[in-house]
Amino acid sequence: MENQKIVEILLVEDNPGDARLILDAFKDGRVKNNLHIVDDGEEATDFLFKRNQYQNAPRPDLIILDLNLPKKSGLEVLADIKVDENLKSIPVIILTSSNSEEDVIRSYNLHANCYLAKQMDLNKFFELVKSIEDFWLSLVKLPKL
Repeated sequence: MENQKIVEILLVEDNPGDARLILDAFKDGRVKNNLHIVDDGEEATDFLFKRNQYQNAPRPDLIILDLNLPKKSGLEVLADIKVDENLKSIPVIILTSSNSEEDVIRSYNLHANCYLAKQMDLNKFFELVKSIEDFWLSLVKLPKL
């Protein structure tokens, strides 16, 4: 299924290497997208609530969120998203290095839509990101608000 609309994706990732890999994976994808990258939790909430330099930021169609972030944790950002009437319908994919069962449970309790553990192997990490595109951008119908 070909999606004609450009998908707006917010990536919240503090590791520049991981952000670059994700950017490269989505750049080569079949679905047209704009990937917006912020590197800490406060910047993520500024983007989502259109504060400071993000007053003209688009509403993301999909959020990819790391848990281990400076200034404000990914779980705090997730909680902010899921209690806001204008944001709570945006699918949030947790993509993190944490394999902690506690983090998995807390993420789903805060209504994350998916929890993925980053792969240490470069090829496996790239495949994981491509699977996000294959599923979330090609198969899933994202809400349009």
